[in-house]
Amino acid sequence: MSGDGERKLIFLVTEDWYFWSHRLPMARAARAAGFTVSIATRVAAHGDKIRAEGFALHPLRWRRRSLGPWASLAAIIEITRLYRRERPLIVHHVALKPALLGGIAARLAGVPAVVSMIAGAGYLASAAGWRARLIGRLAGRLWPFLLLRPQNRVIVQNEEDRQSLLALRPTAAAQIVVIPGSGVDLDRFRPAPEPPPPVTALYAGRMIAIKGVGQLVAAQQRLQRRGLDLRLTLLGAPDPENPSAIARATLEEWQRLPGITWLGHQEDVRGALAAAHIAVLASLGGEGLPKTLLEAAAMGRPIVATDVPGTRRIAQDGVNAILVPPGDEAALAEALAALAGDGERRRRLGAASRQLAEDGLSDRAIAAATEALYRALMAERGPSS
Repeated sequence: MSGDGERKLIFLVTEDWYFWSHRLPMARAARAAGFTVSIATRVAAHGDKIRAEGFALHPLRWRRRSLGPWASLAAIIEITRLYRRERPLIVHHVALKPALLGGIAARLAGVPAVVSMIAGAGYLASAAGWRARLIGRLAGRLWPFLLLRPQNRVIVQNEEDRQSLLALRPTAAAQIVVIPGSGVDLDRFRPAPEPPPPVTALYAGRMIAIKGVGQLVAAQQRLQRRGLDLRLTLLGAPDPENPSAIARATLEEWQRLPGITWLGHQEDVRGALAAAHIAVLASLGGEGLPKTLLEAAAMGRPIVATDVPGTRRIAQDGVNAILVPPGDEAALAEALAALAGDGERRRRLGAASRQLAEDGLSDRAIAAATEALYRALMAERGPSS
């Protein structure tokens, strides 16, 4: 479809910050595979960085929170026009909404090949809330038709999500590929020595309820009432586009509780990780492979996390982490207390964390796997593509 022999690939992402934070290595891998790469996204604060990287940018008007029929139709029309104008050989849809709406647009525009990355796919079947249930029903009906076609590929970040998709179409095993997360730069995120006491646990990520931030605060306050001065640092900003966004007033109220510090958003999390003894994620579900835990592991931090699909690849119970049931504040408090009181165990688990990060989870390894997928798609289309 691309003219004059140019091989175009378009990434479709809801937000420019998410592309920059999580998918930049994949775009670089596409460029290394010989594609002219462009990014279609809602542009807020990272447009100049994306252009400086050498990628063309196609600003979109959509918003993540807009799920109504008219907003969805408008997005499909806008994306279809973009694909017809640019005539890409491959489009790479990142996350569920781009996969569904972009998948429809790709069919209408006749895009030859579609790559869809879905993180946390298994969560949709059990998610609470009408939005998640609606998307789950739509996905169940549209996935086989839009995503699991012979010329397409679906990237998931863990084996549990792969099995969830295979249940929709058992014959599509060749179309579903596991590429674990976005990878971590092992040269930038290097092991750091433990800081002095008091022991501090760090949650770094979006301030949304599905990440279990409220349960984490409750667990830490349990320990404070018991006389254990475990500190908790929350690093991240509210996400008003997310239906489970935590209000700024709530975060400010938490910050007034004993032992809690809310730092807000920081571009570089390495300083906060170096100042913490434990990395923690109390997610209630819907994880692919959490980048926050991957970066913490690369810096040699032990992990306390909930036992949900997606976390187990980088947080392995008894190896580098203590896993607890999601939503169990008491178990979460006990796990944090166990690590807070055992420095030798923290150091042992932290060393294992770094080893796990080095085991196929570097950004270079993820980029290489993505590049291989693109090359395989082009090989299937023959030498004219």
